[in-house]
Order: sequence, then structure tokens, then C-alpha cells
Amino acid sequence: MTRTEERVAWKANGFLFLLLEIFLLLAGAGLVIYGIGIIFLVVAVLLLPGFVMIQPNEARVLTFFGKYAGTIAEDGFFWANPFASKKKISLRVRNFHSDKLKVNDADGNPILIGAVIVWKVIDSAKALFDVEDFNVFVAIQSETAIRSLASRYPYDRHDQSLPSLMGAPEEVAENLCTELQERLKIAGVEILEARISHLAYAPEIAQAMLRRQQAQAVIAARQKIVEGAIGMVEMALDHIEKKGVVELDEERKAAMVNNLMVALVSEGETTPVINTGTLFT
Repeated sequence: MTRTEERVAWKANGFLFLLLEIFLLLAGAGLVIYGIGIIFLVVAVLLLPGFVMIQPNEARVLTFFGKYAGTIAEDGFFWANPFASKKKISLRVRNFHSDKLKVNDADGNPILIGAVIVWKVIDSAKALFDVEDFNVFVAIQSETAIRSLASRYPYDRHDQSLPSLMGAPEEVAENLCTELQERLKIAGVEILEARISHLAYAPEIAQAMLRRQQAQAVIAARQKIVEGAIGMVEMALDHIEKKGVVELDEERKAAMVNNLMVALVSEGETTPVINTGTLFT
């Protein structure tokens, strides 16, 4: 397929041609009785469609007998080829807010995901001539990119060092932006920003996944508690031995470790038992 490249269309100062238009109209009206005035009036009428006013961040794409004649992207009042059609196109920044899409993540779990895409047209020729409707094209390709991205990441990971949709929003946004730019460059569109705006498990598994997350959180917390308790026990035994408070054989060390671990790890309050005898009674 032939790619269209944007180029600058020929244009002239609109105010100069406006003065010429007024002169032709006045001259034509004054000389109409001599016959030559008709020529002036006809020329004035033919020049009239050439006037074009362009607002900031707006452009006019000119086509002349089916061929692309260039783009006027400079704001102001101009005169261009009066026989060329002049299609208006906005160069302003736009937002596309996707629907909540149901997709399977990398682990096969159904999730609901949505994104906000910030974009603008930077090549008016590509936008108008290389795709059927660039607004529809942006919408469809954006949803396709979101689905593709969601399928490459899990919703969440217990190991926070590994990327996930929930745990690495910056990386996910960067990859989404890169993929969208690659898909939309054919339409002359620049992606300014792309971010996940909605992320949740699908309703049918939401409760089950919530329980799993809670269980993972409990396991992680228990692991931290056990690691901390072991460190405290090691510190206590080492301190007792260094201070010479009491000499502990291996059996007494085991008993102390058991008691300390129960006291430190137990969720409920521990009840102390006073031993007035020995460990062997």
C-alpha cells in the first residue's frame, strides 16, 4: 500500500487576496455596462472559494481532482487553490477511554481492565488517506493493544520483584504506550500517554481470588514473624552464654528455644508455667 507523507500546501496571504476580491467586485460593478465588468465579476466569484481561516491546532488538507495537494497547518487567514477541496482536521490532544474489557491474564485468570489513551494527530495526510476512519482505528487498535498487554502479565504476584499488572504500573504503562505507538503510526497518530484506569478480577472469581490474596498475606506475615522470632531466640541464647548467667546443655537449650518460639509466634497470649523443679521432673 502506498504511504502518504504530509507536505506543506501552497498558500498566500488572505488579506491581500481579500483586497483583490473587493477591487474585482467594485470594478466589475462599475464596468458591467461595458461588458468587461462581467469578466471581473466572474474572476471574483472564482477566487472566492480559495479563502480559508485556520484556528490554532487545526489544519486543512487540500485535494485537487483526487490528488493530495498538501496541508495548511499554520493558523491564520489564507488564500489557497480555489478549486481544491479543503478538509478540516483537528490537531488537538484527545483522550480515548476504553471500556472495561474482560481478558485472561498471564495466569489464565479472567480480569476486567480499562485504560486511558492520550493521543493526537501529527500527520494529517496519513490520518485521512491511509486509514478509513482514524478515530475508529485508534479505538479498535487501543483495545487490541490493551488485551495483548493484559495477557502477558499476571494480575498480581506474591514476589514483588517480578512484574505484574498491579505491582508494576509504570512498566505496564510504558509497554502499553510503546505497543500503541507501533500500531498507530500508520495513521499518523502520536501517543502521549497510556495508563491503566481500571483493574479488577472478573466477578465470578473475585471472592476466591480475594481469599487467596488474604491467605498469601497471612503466609507472608507468618514467615516474617518466624524469621524475627528465630533471630530473637539466637540473640537471647548468645547473650545468656556471653554473660554466663547460666550454663545450658543441649536439652535445656532446646526447651528454651521451644518456650521462646511459642511465646513469640503464638497469636494468642501465652500462659507462663513456673517450674520449681528441674527439667527432668
